Amino acid sequence: MRYKLTVEYDGTKYHGWQKQKNARTVQEELETALLKLGIQTVTTASGRTDSGVHAKGQVVHFDGDVKIPLSSLPFAINAYLPEDIAVVKCERAADDFNARFDAKQKTYCYRLYVSRLRHPLFENNHYHVTGDIDLDKMKKAAKVIEGEHDFKCFEASGSTVTDTVRTVYEIKIETKKFIDCFEVEIYVTGNGFLYNMVRIIAGTLLYVGQGKLSVSDVENILKNKDRTAAGKTLPAKGLTLEEVVYERS
Repeated sequence: MRYKLTVEYDGTKYHGWQKQKNARTVQEELETALLKLGIQTVTTASGRTDSGVHAKGQVVHFDGDVKIPLSSLPFAINAYLPEDIAVVKCERAADDFNARFDAKQKTYCYRLYVSRLRHPLFENNHYHVTGDIDLDKMKKAAKVIEGEHDFKCFEASGSTVTDTVRTVYEIKIETKKFIDCFEVEIYVTGNGFLYNMVRIIAGTLLYVGQGKLSVSDVENILKNKDRTAAGKTLPAKGLTLEEVVYERS
């Protein structure tokens, strides 16, 4: 039987999702927990999150002969998982369901906070910005990025992907005000992403907000496919995989 899990994790202590030699990963922890329940299997995720990246809605499938009732399975698995990883939902899946290849869209969120002072409770999952930023300009630049484009300009080096055309359905920028700082959440929804694409998009939008790039600069970066002209790749700790959708309306 095939099962579909929704998994949440804080990626701070992990070298990403995928199992590696001599490195602690989320996949290894999950498969170890399943093995302790007598389920020897290989898990497949919707995609590999990099070292330090978090997830609220990572989707995973696995095959196994599971004796535990479906409603109790998340509790049973979580009993053997570390505190920074948890199964938050478990479902039966069709035998041909594939968490990776059946995904139609994903939403990532890059979080940063703007403050003159450092806030420890934000540090594990936000990027700290100390100066003022122009949110209106960032939102205008985000609209330029939406749509189908060759996103080579937002791909980090080291990728072996040959087709760099992707569709970004929507970029939303939301803010929350606190006593002496405010949080900025950059939600990016698309049909797929290149290596470090969301972190580079976030870095480019931040540069626009800081006045280092203009909205027209972003248009030219996309047109010329020029990675060197785009913003920097922001740290992994600010990125969270929010949701994976398998049927688009």
